Amino acid sequence: MFVEAIEKVDQFTRPIHFLLRYYTGSDIVPGTATLFFVNEDGFAITCGHVARQILYANSIYENYLKFQAELRRFDKDPGLAYQRQLLETKFKIGPDSVIRIIFNFINCVSGHKGLSVHLHPTQDLAIIQFRDFDSVQYKGFATFLRDSRTVKPGKYLCRLGYPFPEFTNYHYNKSRNDIEWNKEGRINTPVFPIDGIVTRHIGEANEIVGIEMSTPGLRGQSGGPLFDKNGVIYGMQSATRHLHLGFDQVNREVITDGQRKRVSNYPFLNVGQCVHVELIKQFLREKRVKFYEADSIG
Repeated sequence: MFVEAIEKVDQFTRPIHFLLRYYTGSDIVPGTATLFFVNEDGFAITCGHVARQILYANSIYENYLKFQAELRRFDKDPGLAYQRQLLETKFKIGPDSVIRIIFNFINCVSGHKGLSVHLHPTQDLAIIQFRDFDSVQYKGFATFLRDSRTVKPGKYLCRLGYPFPEFTNYHYNKSRNDIEWNKEGRINTPVFPIDGIVTRHIGEANEIVGIEMSTPGLRGQSGGPLFDKNGVIYGMQSATRHLHLGFDQVNREVITDGQRKRVSNYPFLNVGQCVHVELIKQFLREKRVKFYEADSIG
């Protein structure tokens, strides 16, 4: 059903690789997200929550470096632990705080010298513009659904993204106390499609802003396109909603492996949430970004 569409959409859908480091350890936490290009001029869209990690990466690290600089003043102070607590409060750093984010755009453009990010004021949507680049490394671009009235419950669609961070080209530089990219290991992450049907429209302030899908969007697929069998774009994967089913089983006795046990279970249905195509097109128009449309066929 989606073989040719996936091959088409994959040409302009790309991963973003992230590395995160937390305050309480030197472990490197890899992550992925997705973007896709909307024209030949280096404009792409992704989720707002993805774009914010890109926008705030430098300020997060600068805040941590300032914290470290002030803490060093108390290296020989017997009250170092107390001073650390005061500074953690001052700089809003806790055990679960991210102190470093670095990212890498994979096979997007070559030699770009600047990046502009436009966040939608209310929805989980952002435009990324690669500026002053040498050449594009993607082929083709998104073609958006012209008439969104065809987006109805029961419509069979597919999403594409990069939920599994299998790249390994990074390391922890102990001498610099920092995380870094390197040229060793695996540099790619496999693309992963997931299909489903439209279940409901998602409304907000008397406006349709989203599309609910019968299957969940996976972590890392955020920012990936939602498309039909012809590769026409209907929206963008944004989040997963967790719907409580109400079939709760509390302290129920079951027999498993020949033994009686008591278990509790609170089942949820995980469904995908996508930004609606009309919202995407409206935002692109507001920012005067060129895009293309097509009719749904079949």
